Amino acid sequence: MNNPGIVLTSEGVVVIDPGGTVQSGEMVLRVIKKLIDEPVVAVFNTHVHGDHWLGNQAIRNAYPTVPIYAHANTIQRIANGSGDEWVKLMLDSTKGKSAGTRVVSADNIIKNADKIIIGDTSFDIMHYGIAHTDTDIMIAVNGNEALFTGDNLFNGRLARTAEGHIKRTIEACEKAVEIKPGIIIPGHGQSGGMDMFNSSLDILRILYKTVQQQYEQEISDFEMKPAVVKALDKYKHWETFDELIGKTISQAYLEIEQADF
Repeated sequence: MNNPGIVLTSEGVVVIDPGGTVQSGEMVLRVIKKLIDEPVVAVFNTHVHGDHWLGNQAIRNAYPTVPIYAHANTIQRIANGSGDEWVKLMLDSTKGKSAGTRVVSADNIIKNADKIIIGDTSFDIMHYGIAHTDTDIMIAVNGNEALFTGDNLFNGRLARTAEGHIKRTIEACEKAVEIKPGIIIPGHGQSGGMDMFNSSLDILRILYKTVQQQYEQEISDFEMKPAVVKALDKYKHWETFDELIGKTISQAYLEIEQADF
């Protein structure tokens, strides 16, 4: 359900977010074999949510010494039990088809402004504190050839923001694209350029702005829902919109209320 990334370097293949099950990771390896007969030489995990990294297991099974990179907060939270929670969540959501998946955590810590050089390819790490979660990294490839946003950016679905901060997610994404990337790969949904980026981020921009306007008129979060939904009319068909819109409005309201004091 996420977007695994495959980057070909002069030293071998780099995988970004190999998927949410060992079976997904095995699928990524099969795709790589169709593209190129080169080993996987590194893996990056963009954040703590297991639908992006539980595929690490398959990569490590095939390449036991491959380094797996993630932010320190990701590694710590997995060690504290988040990994086991995600194994169970994926097992339930796949109705048992992810059986055999186990926790294989990243073991190489990266932080904001790190530059990882692999052969002829550079990977610049961006971490701006809490955004989608407090564990997120975004990755720029070769300066600005490509930008992997992880779940800071969704395309075609309303993001789950409960573990993060809506306004800071917007700010982190806007800061990341100052490099003017040639292609932007969101955590979920189709990749694209700045048009895709702006339309995908606008759902949070418009939501936050509308909630703020309603808040200033002293309208409660549950009363403002019709106005917010109307402002987001062109996005109401997006996946998870109906499921998450009420919770996202409430979260934006609490963020704005907190900033007001």
